[in-house]
Amino acid sequence: MLLCLLAAAPAVALRLAGVELSAPLGIVVFGLAVVAASFVLAWAAEAAEVDISGGLAIALLAVIAVLPEYAVDLYFAHTAGSQPEYVAYAAANMTGSNRLLLGLGWSSVVLISLYVASKRSGRTVKALVLESGYRRELGFLAVASVVAFIIPITGEIHLVLGIALLAFFAYYLWRAAASEHDEEPDLIGPAKRIGGLAKVQRRTAVISMFLVSAGVILLSAEPFADSLVEGGHALGIDQFLLVQWLAPLASEAPEFIVAILFAWRGKGAAALGLLISAKVNQWTLLIGSLPIAYGLGGGPAALQLDGRQVEEFLLTVTQTLLGIAVLLTLRFPRWAAWTLLGLFLVQFAIPGQTGRYILSGIYLALAIVAFIRNRQYVVATITSPFRRTAQVEERTDELVGV
Repeated sequence: MLLCLLAAAPAVALRLAGVELSAPLGIVVFGLAVVAASFVLAWAAEAAEVDISGGLAIALLAVIAVLPEYAVDLYFAHTAGSQPEYVAYAAANMTGSNRLLLGLGWSSVVLISLYVASKRSGRTVKALVLESGYRRELGFLAVASVVAFIIPITGEIHLVLGIALLAFFAYYLWRAAASEHDEEPDLIGPAKRIGGLAKVQRRTAVISMFLVSAGVILLSAEPFADSLVEGGHALGIDQFLLVQWLAPLASEAPEFIVAILFAWRGKGAAALGLLISAKVNQWTLLIGSLPIAYGLGGGPAALQLDGRQVEEFLLTVTQTLLGIAVLLTLRFPRWAAWTLLGLFLVQFAIPGQTGRYILSGIYLALAIVAFIRNRQYVVATITSPFRRTAQVEERTDELVGV
């Protein structure tokens, strides 16, 4: 933790002193601060599970873990209210982080989990199995993803849609708080050390870590985002791609590492559950906040997207649908993990409008096949967010029995 604070110190000092850096150097200095603060934030969120009981802890952990990404993306959206060219960067950051989370995050966690399970059992394990309680999380993601199709169809993110998604996210937190989740938190690393402190010391440490890391992120988000845009000009790199992939890699690194560590310790279901919850947050809280930040920055009621941004949203939605379709059985097979990872990597080999539409078509076709194959689970999944937990689990048991 001390190393993280030392890594963030130069960015804080330069920001408070008003010193301006060259764009490439700004990417390194302020990007490093965002990564360091993200680790501290993730450790604090995990340690807080000791004092927050129930399913709400898991949901809040996923929310907190992606706050650095939100800070960067909401800055782009707010700035776009007065500088329309920043709309592209807000869309780029959101779609990049979404596809990174599923294409790289989900698949990596599953493949690592299956490797660990196979090594421990001495036989080949072909699928990661989730508990029935995760169907509600999947149901929330399914509803949000279907609603998100409105964005590429209309070519905009309207304020009304944003408010609806935020309301759905609030309902998601309410359902998470009402769910039963009595397992003791399984902490690792610094979070385990902090969680083992006496109550007063632990809570003081967690609150201090939240405040310090949030302050570092708020101070670093703006110069980091601006450095990404200006750095594209200086380095001769497409700014859209730089914002789309480098910023999410920096902000989501701790979340990925925590999930991978859980998978390596044989907690694959918990690791994947954390990433599914983070995906729900992105499709509800993040997207819903963009038009609000845009309006506060001086923009109209709808955040308008150009052709490329529409294609990026379409590709992101179809990828999500495939992930949902595969998980309908609450089993994530090895072949599906390799497929998602492969398609995620292929997008870098076939860039451009044609490539994005081809990949979207492949994702959609595979999703339709998977939905048809797993059709007996569709209704139970879609309705799970609106039914009592016991009813959802009972229905799931019936389906598994079939």
